[in-house]
Amino acid sequence: METKMVRTIVITAVLSALSIVFAVTSLGYIPWFGGISITIMHIPVIVAAILEGPIAGTIVGLVFGLTSLLKAASAPTGPVDLLFVNPLVSVLPRLFIGVVAWLIFTAFNGKIKPLAVACSAFFGTATNTILVLTMLGLTSAIRLAEVIGINVNAVPKTLIGIAWANGVPEAIGSIVITLAVVFGYWGITKGKAKIAKEE
Repeated sequence: METKMVRTIVITAVLSALSIVFAVTSLGYIPWFGGISITIMHIPVIVAAILEGPIAGTIVGLVFGLTSLLKAASAPTGPVDLLFVNPLVSVLPRLFIGVVAWLIFTAFNGKIKPLAVACSAFFGTATNTILVLTMLGLTSAIRLAEVIGINVNAVPKTLIGIAWANGVPEAIGSIVITLAVVFGYWGITKGKAKIAKEE
């Protein structure tokens, strides 16, 4: 029990640190077609939830949200970033990523693990995309319309378009990376357990 707790603390700390690194560098973004970038900053949250459960996922999600807020406040890269100073946009949605990812993963009851991990990554990513954009629309629709240069009535349609344009490639990237990280970790720990048993 103590060993499991130590492992949970270590993994949570490592993935939280990775979230901070992603936030303060450009490593959390991958260049995509049309000059846009897709984010992988939510992936540590999903991995934490799959490996160590919803509490670990929520903690890493909180770190992700807080670093997003601090970056928006201290080093915004554009006018839209300033809207993330609102914790309802930058922090609150990120607290649900790990919970949703964990619920999806556990719904498979340990069966078909590749599909369980892939679905967890997909729905965790979708949670981030949908909740962040929804909160942007609810809290900053007028300001967002001014920044983008559209009529406020067109904000919902615009947000849906952004969700499809960025959300789909982000989900695909999340599935690929999460599968690699999770199964890589399981492979290492299984190998160590086998060696320890043989000794």
